[in-house]
Amino acid sequence: MQHQAESMRQTGHDTPVNIIEIAQALVPLIERRAAESDDSDAFVAENYALIKQSGLIEAGVPAELGGGGAELPDLAEMLKTLAHACGSTALALSMHTHQVAVPAWRWRHQKVAAVEPLLRRIAAERAIVLSSGGSDWIPGSGKAEKVEGGYRITARKTFTSAAEAGTILMTGAVHEADDGTRSVIHFGCPMKAPEVRIENTWHTLGMRGSGSNDVVIDGLFIADGGVAFSRKAGEWHPVFQIIVTLAFPLVYAVYLGVAESACEIALGIARKKPQSDAIVMLAGRMDTELRAAQLAHRWMLEVAGRNAPSEESVNEVMIGRSLVARHAIAATELAMELAGGQGFYRSQGLERRFRDVQGARYHPMQPSAQARYAGAMALGMPVSTIF
Repeated sequence: MQHQAESMRQTGHDTPVNIIEIAQALVPLIERRAAESDDSDAFVAENYALIKQSGLIEAGVPAELGGGGAELPDLAEMLKTLAHACGSTALALSMHTHQVAVPAWRWRHQKVAAVEPLLRRIAAERAIVLSSGGSDWIPGSGKAEKVEGGYRITARKTFTSAAEAGTILMTGAVHEADDGTRSVIHFGCPMKAPEVRIENTWHTLGMRGSGSNDVVIDGLFIADGGVAFSRKAGEWHPVFQIIVTLAFPLVYAVYLGVAESACEIALGIARKKPQSDAIVMLAGRMDTELRAAQLAHRWMLEVAGRNAPSEESVNEVMIGRSLVARHAIAATELAMELAGGQGFYRSQGLERRFRDVQGARYHPMQPSAQARYAGAMALGMPVSTIF
């Protein structure tokens, strides 16, 4: 199976690479290690190495720059497929994948040449790009002290999935000017720098193998030329509209895949039971919740496919994010109920998926902020500081 997955990768990508077929070929190998990583809180390092070997790291890089040239719907399907086997592996990969999809979109649709070296590096070296999730949300975090020629960075970045496998952490830090104004500078942080260390903090309810540990940056110098862009702290910026529009359909493809897998397991258990009206009703309710999650995710991809990031696309994608989370969690809860006592055993893999899907609650925007944003949009009010 490993040979099959490797043989599907086309060196140099002279011909199209079917990343969904590659993901499907990897599923049995990835699933084999999922429970072990979950039990030990260990990062899914072997799975990530296998993914790297199989060509999925560079899948979203434009073909003209040496990558796989995959578009957002196929990248989402790739992640959802992997999530059927191991939510942690898929979630960790989603954080890299969206950090590739955003510069790839900017290169193709906005003709931003500055992102080309990063994309070429990802394709050539299979460099792993990290995201620090909520700690780099709209307010920003960490301190950027202005020094001669650049900035001195001190920060702790939480939820850094696949930290130990990472090459570059795409992050930011807050600079406070003498007049009290606060701005966030964005830059790439080399994970091998001596000023950077990983702290083992990821001991959680679910997604235990994602390796989403804290990254501590202690005095790292970033030259002025290394700052990708700067923005006001606490306000939406056009780049963040791009990030949200493209990233969240990828991240939430993972949670949809986890829910689909949970429902498949529950149905397999239920089919072996004596049938009753109660079982039929539970199966129907479960499938209805799952379909709602699938439809909401399809909407997220449709909005992203318009290639028009804006306040409106943020609103629609975040509505989809809330609906996918709500219905994926509900479907998985009903899967536990449908499976009955069998679902309580770790050997079935259902309780792990039940725990993993809970992570859908915690990504931005939280339900209260999302509702405020949607309400303000509906009423024609400003949304620049709602996040």
